[in-house]
Amino acid sequence: MSEADFIRRLRALATHPAARELRDDAAVLGDLVLTHDMIVEGVHYLASDPPGDVAWKLAAVNLSDLAAKGARPEGVLLGFPLGDPAWDEAFVEGLGEALAAFDTPLLGGDTVSAPSGAPRMIGLTAIGRSAHAPDRRGAKAGDDLWLAGRIGEAGAGLAIARGAEGPPELLQAYRRPRPLLTQGRALAPLAHAMMDVSDGLLIDAARMADASGLALAIDLDAAPRSPALTAFAGEGRAARLAAATAGDDYALIAAAPSEVSQAIEALGVGAVRIGRFTAGKGLALHDHDGSVPVPERLGWEHGGA
Repeated sequence: MSEADFIRRLRALATHPAARELRDDAAVLGDLVLTHDMIVEGVHYLASDPPGDVAWKLAAVNLSDLAAKGARPEGVLLGFPLGDPAWDEAFVEGLGEALAAFDTPLLGGDTVSAPSGAPRMIGLTAIGRSAHAPDRRGAKAGDDLWLAGRIGEAGAGLAIARGAEGPPELLQAYRRPRPLLTQGRALAPLAHAMMDVSDGLLIDAARMADASGLALAIDLDAAPRSPALTAFAGEGRAARLAAATAGDDYALIAAAPSEVSQAIEALGVGAVRIGRFTAGKGLALHDHDGSVPVPERLGWEHGGA
């Protein structure tokens, strides 16, 4: 069963308005924002990744969901499978570094014993507060699509972690992503819809458009690229498509009306316009050479067909 099929079946259980029909990054209960993400060895991180980096990534991916709702973190709950003592100790050290970096306390959680040699599956629940928690279903026809942060660097970092030669900053983007909490809080009051980019820019932007019942056109040339990524992967159409379909970036995308464009630019959070929502359905791509065929694979999807 695919992730989408499974979630469709769960929607019959998610009857509380806070669940947002399971179509958003997080549940929103009053001003509380709640989210839970798991990471699995061999799926979300490599068995060879340092345990401190695994802990950092677990914290970052959950806090990124809070960022997408403009939330300030209140704390986290950890679900952890005990195994190798040295690995577990290094994990705790890395988690401490991450929580200190993002000013987020550990509130509690649970530990279990895991079978020897089994892939680690680690979960974290993050709790925050937001006065403005944009729903990914809220985009309107005529809204611009904005991107805060960069895409493609974590995908390049994964290739480096697997043995490719490349700069350490790209490896760092994969192993220690940084949730854009400050940017999210700044953008939220101006956005009709907002979500983070975890599975790939194209697939996540298409999800926002679909949830909002709209069509979306994206300019591939508009997404910013670092010199390190350009040197590693190039900057032609194929390289830009690869960056736009790679996951683990934890950038933010927001839908906002054109009349707040100057206000968004004045925020100084590095957000750039990369697309436009219109009435209709589907995703369209273009660059400086014209129309770009939409790739069959838009990004990462869990589960089988």
